[in-house]
Amino acid sequence: MAGARAHEFDAVLCWKLDRFGRSMIDCVNLIQELDRLSIRFICATQPIDTDHRSANASLFLNIIAAFSEFERAMIRERVAAGMKRYSQDYESGKVGRSVQSRSGKNLAPHRPRRVFDRQKVRDLAAQGLSVRKIAKEMGVGRGTIERTLKGT
Repeated sequence: MAGARAHEFDAVLCWKLDRFGRSMIDCVNLIQELDRLSIRFICATQPIDTDHRSANASLFLNIIAAFSEFERAMIRERVAAGMKRYSQDYESGKVGRSVQSRSGKNLAPHRPRRVFDRQKVRDLAAQGLSVRKIAKEMGVGRGTIERTLKGT
């Protein structure tokens, strides 16, 4: 794409559309950017050509833009549904028993970040307390304590 932005070529030739991008959204965004840069996109094994002299090119660009927007909307919808479902499961007490979060931590959705005193961790370590005891006293995990001490 850096070469396209520098106008080093006039066309991009691709073997198959699915080899051009990772997803439909990715393909559409790349093809639309090429179109904005007035660079022709041609697919060798499929009847895809964004030559502006062709009415088919305009139709193709409009169709893939519509599919891209549809795919984005579907992703947003699925994410919102998943978050709502997890919140409902959490509120009903299912999380941790019959339902597990993907991370395995079973944390409350939208929970505030836990803030702790890093200087107190350093002071406790200087007193000779073990990482496990410091973690228990501070109410955080051992990894958090280890990262805090490593950062000093």
